[in-house]
Amino acid sequence: MARTVVLVVAAGRGRRFGGDLPKQYHDLAGRMILRHTLAAFATNPEIDAVRAVIHPDDRQLYDIAAEGLAILDPVPGGASRQDSVRLGLESLKDLNPSNVLIHDGARPFVDAGTIGRAIAALDRHPAALPVVPVADTLKRGADGFVADTVDRSTLYRAQTPQAFRYADILTAHQAVIGEELTDDAAVAERAGLPVVLVKGDEDNFKITTAADLARARFLFAGAGETRTASGYDVHCFEEGDGCWLCGVLVPHNSKLKGHSDADVALHALTDAILGAIAAGDIGHHFPPSDAKWKGAASHLFLAHAGSLVTAKGGRIVNVDVTIVCERPKVGPHRAAMAARVAEILGISQDRVSVKATTTEGLGFTGRKEGIAAQAMASVWLPR
Repeated sequence: MARTVVLVVAAGRGRRFGGDLPKQYHDLAGRMILRHTLAAFATNPEIDAVRAVIHPDDRQLYDIAAEGLAILDPVPGGASRQDSVRLGLESLKDLNPSNVLIHDGARPFVDAGTIGRAIAALDRHPAALPVVPVADTLKRGADGFVADTVDRSTLYRAQTPQAFRYADILTAHQAVIGEELTDDAAVAERAGLPVVLVKGDEDNFKITTAADLARARFLFAGAGETRTASGYDVHCFEEGDGCWLCGVLVPHNSKLKGHSDADVALHALTDAILGAIAAGDIGHHFPPSDAKWKGAASHLFLAHAGSLVTAKGGRIVNVDVTIVCERPKVGPHRAAMAARVAEILGISQDRVSVKATTTEGLGFTGRKEGIAAQAMASVWLPR
């Protein structure tokens, strides 16, 4: 059973936005708005599955937006947003998740912090709503004049993803069919579910008008950062005739022991890339308890990590791998290793460094009991 599933609601026509193309499919920094939104959840290690609810006429556009993302097939929405959410929730019955997050397809700036706070709140509460405090002074008007000033101290602007225990929100939505409530938190309130407030983010705004899209493009145009992370792995020797290192089979009188092909260098590098984009670790994506990964080639793991960077609109700046062992000798194979890593990640070879060292006979590597590897990766991400 999946623990947490995200429902991305993207079936609207965007009438306030104007034009023939629904707003979620407009370009934002070289990718569709919906692509940014889907990728934010598809690459998050706290999310088990993602499903979009779309308009039946938009399937071709959706397929472009979702290309390459490991997410569930979309389902068609209804006549209203509320209908679309209910239909999306009903489509998850076979998955029967513990929790569901419901998010607007046109909120592409959702961050991992907001997602994590919403999920964590469900450990203690049946529903959670990300909010930001109202900062402006509020006035109540009458006949074109100020009638009075409204106390803003308890007022908030609601955002998504709104988080719920799946069974509760499904029942709540089915109970209000035909009504028009403003958001899913209101549906939960109608059902008597207490909704806890969690901290949202000012940048997590919904693109509703052409002016909103201009603001979003401005944010992307001036924003971007380089992140660096490390990875480390160890495998011991067992009987065999060669070791996989950086995707190259190096002849040796032993092989490395592991659930997969035990390529210690690619495992360390995979973790470094996953760390740079805060996407968990290799064990989360490829658990050794899963039989389908037994004997798997580790280039699959590294390619997956690289694809997550691409899904976020980022690029790998450079990677550096250090292999620690007494034997086998790495030097004669270093160029081939760097070329193979570059090939797997789809980057130029001058962005890949492969080095080797020993521990001068000390420790388990010095005793020739196994191999250790350390890796660093720098990744550029938008925003």
